[in-house]
Amino acid sequence: MKVLGIDTSTPCGSIGLIHGQNVISEYILNVSVTHSERLLGAIDLVLRRAGCALDDLDGFAISLGPGSFTGVRIGVSTVKGLAYAVQKPVVGVSTLDVLASQVSPTPYLICPIIDARKGEVYSAFYRYEESDRPKRLSEFQALRPEVLSRMLNERTIFLGDGVKAYGDDLRNWLKSFAIFSPPTLHIPYGSAVARLGVELLQRGEVLDLAAFTPLYVRRSDAELNYHQLQAGGFSTD
Repeated sequence: MKVLGIDTSTPCGSIGLIHGQNVISEYILNVSVTHSERLLGAIDLVLRRAGCALDDLDGFAISLGPGSFTGVRIGVSTVKGLAYAVQKPVVGVSTLDVLASQVSPTPYLICPIIDARKGEVYSAFYRYEESDRPKRLSEFQALRPEVLSRMLNERTIFLGDGVKAYGDDLRNWLKSFAIFSPPTLHIPYGSAVARLGVELLQRGEVLDLAAFTPLYVRRSDAELNYHQLQAGGFSTD
């Protein structure tokens, strides 16, 4: 099964093509411009490197977030357009699930953190049990890192771009309980998105192209401002 996985939920986007569980081609978009300016070109490059066309794919896997509101929307709209054009199924995964899946089996708790701005991180807790994939133990949440640290009383592996922003704080608060993955694992890879996507495609858990939406966890600034305006919180003068 050939699946193209796409993540645009963080500033470092990624596109990965897998065949079965083998990575055929991968590209990292770690640039200062928005993903909308580079995403289609990067997808084309990944496919050309693999000698693969869109019609050859068995499906698409897209990271639905949480993460950058704009980035996630760009990824979702791009995949919707491509999937509609070639009539291929789409499955969606959480960026936090993707990050956790990149950690090798371990007895420690796994806690991916994505910088949510406003002094918060998106996070969830995972642990390897009987499966070869870590099991999510909590809901997705947006919270301040100091609140997150107070929820932990065991050795925990952190990864994700939130480590760059809050890693030193977590180390100070948690001491030896804080373990940090190698920096290369802080990126949610497109190939990891695709691997999780294969399992969903095999189970037939495909998305409705007309109806699926990003996983935001919290409302965007635009939505918050709108609701505050409706409630009379802002002056329109």
